[in-house]
Amino acid sequence: MIEVDGAGRSFTVTRRKGLLRREREVVHAVSDLSFQIAAGEFVGYLGPNGAGKSTTIKMLTGILAPSAGRIRVAGLDPSRRRTALARHIGVVFGQRTTLWWDLPLKDSFTLIRHLYKVDQVRHRERLAELSDVLELGPFLDKPVRQLSLGQRMRGDIAAALLHDPPVLILDEPTIGLDVVSKAAVREFLRGVNAERGTTVLLTTHDLGDIERLCRRVMLIDHGRLTFDGTLDALRATVPEETSIEDVVTRLYTRTAEPR
Repeated sequence: MIEVDGAGRSFTVTRRKGLLRREREVVHAVSDLSFQIAAGEFVGYLGPNGAGKSTTIKMLTGILAPSAGRIRVAGLDPSRRRTALARHIGVVFGQRTTLWWDLPLKDSFTLIRHLYKVDQVRHRERLAELSDVLELGPFLDKPVRQLSLGQRMRGDIAAALLHDPPVLILDEPTIGLDVVSKAAVREFLRGVNAERGTTVLLTTHDLGDIERLCRRVMLIDHGRLTFDGTLDALRATVPEETSIEDVVTRLYTRTAEPR
């Protein structure tokens, strides 16, 4: 469902050198990245800040074109077929809403139906299903700006799934949520993956999300993939009593050492 073959993304930045001088430098945000994700997998994508996670997500969704290599999502080149790809993927950015700030939540869902050209009957059925599972009913008539963070996040997840995409890409979907809201979102995502076979790629700094949801974990640091395997294989790299938080911290420290 997702194929990444030798993908890279570089940026040219200008840095100040002295009072009047500027110097240009090429920064490699992602380098020679390769992995495949099969249909129905639930994969965690981890890395410290600045490791290249967000750049990868932007390339997978077509926001950025790779500087090198090849990417396919649902059989499409994301940067060349971005409009067509939108019908096959749902995306949730935990710190940015895709909903209309001043409109009632249900009106945002109606606009999304028109954007994706979803049949009205199918939209009604899907919205009823998502509203029931995510408990959206009590605040469907509220403007998005009046929703709590947990309510808005549930609304964003519903918006990403209204057109029933086979691929769901989540960037920090539980950031800032309280314990109850976080548990509800996790349970819903587990059901979407298990019952509908939706392929899920999850980036998060919350290792509780990884332990409860993901069977496979990928670690990226300095733009390069440093681990790709099962959660059990990740745990096996250190003593048995070590927590998953310590496992990941050690791997980050190891990969951060000068090469």
